[in-house]
Amino acid sequence: MQVEPGWGLAAALVALVVVAVVVSAVGRLRQERQIASAAARAVVQLAAVSLVIAAALASWWWSALVVLVMVGVAVATAARRTGAGRAWPWVALAMLTGLLPVLTVVFLSGAVPWQPAALVPVAGIVIGGTMTALSLAGRRAFAGLREERGAYEAGLSIGLPRAEAVGLVVDRRLPEALLPGMDQTRTVGLVTLPGAFIGVMLGGGSPVQAGAAQVLVLCALLAAQTIVVSVVGRLVRAGRLLPADLRHDLPR
Repeated sequence: MQVEPGWGLAAALVALVVVAVVVSAVGRLRQERQIASAAARAVVQLAAVSLVIAAALASWWWSALVVLVMVGVAVATAARRTGAGRAWPWVALAMLTGLLPVLTVVFLSGAVPWQPAALVPVAGIVIGGTMTALSLAGRRAFAGLREERGAYEAGLSIGLPRAEAVGLVVDRRLPEALLPGMDQTRTVGLVTLPGAFIGVMLGGGSPVQAGAAQVLVLCALLAAQTIVVSVVGRLVRAGRLLPADLRHDLPR
């Protein structure tokens, strides 16, 4: 499958965005501006990436720079989505604790060659997965503390330490952040053929090689996301990773 830039592509993109905007308006979702903005950003960002990706894939320095930019954007996005912008160093810590060991295993095992052309796409997939899991974990944990403040205060009232009282609320919500990744892994090949599989096939690899690459990526995502969600839970219980309202309003 090859998509060539041209009027046909432009017409398809405009039509698809218009459909999404109109349906959002009719369905009273109130996401018209966000949809249009997301689509415009995708076009601009991918155009920029397309200009530098060839250099990045041929040079270790460029590859490392691209990965660092990916991590920085992922941290900023997750911090913003969770409402914990001022706690971004803890967001970065949580993300790196998932990324670094997983990427180390992937490359040191020899399963993926240690080359610039492999570093950027593999790291990008894992970074994106950890960002999603971190955002979901934070949003669910913070929503729980706001909605179930009574349970938290009840824990304090019976003498539980603050961390354990927080855990009463957030511990059962955190696993929800792993559901998208687990569902994708369970249904791979049955519902979808994800990007790594398609990428290897389009690059001339065999179906067996494509399947091996996809299984490796999915397992890497599961490991990274599980680590990140676990670390988020610990940081929230310790009071390190909290949005401003919860940091100041939660009783101690």
